[in-house]
Amino acid sequence: MPRPLARVAVLVAALLTALVASVVVATGASAHVTVASQDAAPGGFGKITFRVPNESDTASTVGLRIQIPVDAALASLRTQPMAGWTATLTTADLDEPLENHGQEITSYVSVVEFRADAGAGIAPGQFQEFSLSGGPFPDADQLSFPTVQLYNDGTEAAWIEPTVDGEEPESPAPVLSLAASTSGGSAEATATAAAGDTETSHAAAVEESPGALALFLAILALLTGIAGVVLGWRATRRTVSS
Repeated sequence: MPRPLARVAVLVAALLTALVASVVVATGASAHVTVASQDAAPGGFGKITFRVPNESDTASTVGLRIQIPVDAALASLRTQPMAGWTATLTTADLDEPLENHGQEITSYVSVVEFRADAGAGIAPGQFQEFSLSGGPFPDADQLSFPTVQLYNDGTEAAWIEPTVDGEEPESPAPVLSLAASTSGGSAEATATAAAGDTETSHAAAVEESPGALALFLAILALLTGIAGVVLGWRATRRTVSS
């Protein structure tokens, strides 16, 4: 192989290796269960959604077990029906009753479990969303929901580790950020809060998908590198020809 072509082959191989590594990092960085809401606020009612990607290459996700700690207890909680899945609710007693529309609640839903019907589930390379609706939400900034993901090969992925000092563990529990209520405020305050929520959502999207950014940069570097090598090769051929 002529020397210029050999250099092209070596550089392209190196760039492709970096690209593959970036794809692996992107997959690993985003493959965990997360929870989010657009309307859940302290003292209010809202809908929360758990996003569950399948991180296995061979097995399907057939179960999801969501634990609701007592500090995240809701007086009212319902599941959104999903075709191909069955939801089961487990209750636990409360040491301190909750109040809901003037009624004293002495127990709450402590575990929500979704099970796939026969032939259903989340196949490799897919994801699914599971939604709950309820309230009132506790007076807190964040709520943690330890979650276990079940596969049809008998394995489990336990997303139960707490985030400490902003450091995300290897298997983080889904954390819900509660929005500040803007009821009763001025229109200007509402607009400001909405703008802040938009900015936060954009920042969260970037923060939650570092792999996507790495993948984009790797592809850009690959294309730039190939273009540079091709231009250099052409220049070398012109030099040799002349």
